Amino acid sequence: MSAATAFKVLTHQQWVDFERERVFRGAPVDIADGYIHLSTADQLEGTLAKHFAGQDCLMIAEVDLSQFGDALRWEEAREGALFPHLYGELPMHAVVGLQTRD
Repeated sequence: MSAATAFKVLTHQQWVDFERERVFRGAPVDIADGYIHLSTADQLEGTLAKHFAGQDCLMIAEVDLSQFGDALRWEEAREGALFPHLYGELPMHAVVGLQTRD
């Protein structure tokens, strides 16, 4: 499985912390699971509906996957689909785009 970019959904506060620290170590669910959950463009709306319903002020970071090598793994998740999982920290320089969801 391969894609050039994937997306990480963050709360506004997570984004503020990410901007300040220049590295994202994961949301509570990421830390609990041992990797940072990412979604492809096709998976993004499903992720928002399932995990972020009713939340506003979301930041959607577009991440360049080419920088992660073996730290990026495509693993089966929701409904058997392969999702990109980052086993490591997400550095700010890997973010190539940003959207907001109010």
